Amino acid sequence: MNRLLEKLAILLICIPAFFMFGDDSLTVASLLIAVSASAVVQLLTGKRVAAVIIVVVCVLSGWLPAIFCALPLLFYDALCEKTWWAAVPAVSVLMHPESLQSGQIICVIAGMVTAAIIYRRVSGLELAVGKLTLLRDEITEKNMQLAEQNNRISEAQNNEIRLATLRERNRIAREIHDNVGHMLTRSILQTGALQIINHDEALKEPLAELKQTLDGAMTSIRSSVHDLHDTSIDLRKAITEMADAVDERFEVSVNYDAGAHIPGEIKLCVAGIVKEGISNAVKHSNGSKIEIVFREHPAFYQLLIKDNGTAAEIGRGGIGLRNMKDRVASVGGRISFTASESGFQIFMTISKEQ
Repeated sequence: MNRLLEKLAILLICIPAFFMFGDDSLTVASLLIAVSASAVVQLLTGKRVAAVIIVVVCVLSGWLPAIFCALPLLFYDALCEKTWWAAVPAVSVLMHPESLQSGQIICVIAGMVTAAIIYRRVSGLELAVGKLTLLRDEITEKNMQLAEQNNRISEAQNNEIRLATLRERNRIAREIHDNVGHMLTRSILQTGALQIINHDEALKEPLAELKQTLDGAMTSIRSSVHDLHDTSIDLRKAITEMADAVDERFEVSVNYDAGAHIPGEIKLCVAGIVKEGISNAVKHSNGSKIEIVFREHPAFYQLLIKDNGTAAEIGRGGIGLRNMKDRVASVGGRISFTASESGFQIFMTISKEQ
């Protein structure tokens, strides 16, 4: 739309030159040819045929001098198409210099100067807009990178906080186990010894109640310690550490895709299966790769451990496999073992609905 308005302004400068030819059909036809050609050039902008049309129309001005009066319009199109040389054939009008009046030549020159000035200003504006667009894109990219970096920093901070929390829970669990647990155990033993050596009927019932209270406290302490320990297990870290500790002859890959809120008994089960699976692969597999995949789905957890070895004797069964079956059954899960020439695979699923 802007280019049309600019060309309309240039055409208005050229109109007086057309009027100097008088009101005849040839002048009107020449004007229509020039305007139509300019419209087609704009429609085909960026294509080689656009420059060809400008050249053809400029050549025609040698036979139809009235077209020469529209040269500023065609010159502006040539500048926009980066083919200013396409307007050069218009000099063919010099073959009939007597067909043009001085006023017409002045109008054409004024129109061409105006076209050059408009093109220069528009080009500068487009260049400035291009630079601003590039600057905006760079700023947007920098903002996206900054946001991504902030997310990474925030995630790292959250992870550090979570790890610190887990370490503190482990410390508290150890403190309770080592101090309070041991003191309660000693108190229970002392109470039991007092019950054995006591011969006073009046103290039998109080001692029994004391021992019962201490047993209850011990049970509660054990439950609390187990809960703290279970929630402080970082399953991703545990699996990664087990994978990193594998013999160098194996290339171990870990694909972990699960949330942070996994029940403690399931964490212990998965960690135990992974440990046993890696141990079996190291002992029995003659392969070179071990793949560990743990995923959390909406309704269940899934674990896959496989290697690329060809030794299949482990598939016959053993204590390790029975232990894994018992461990998975204790949390209501299912496990299967597949031995083939392409390797050994352990596949386990545990439902979230216990």
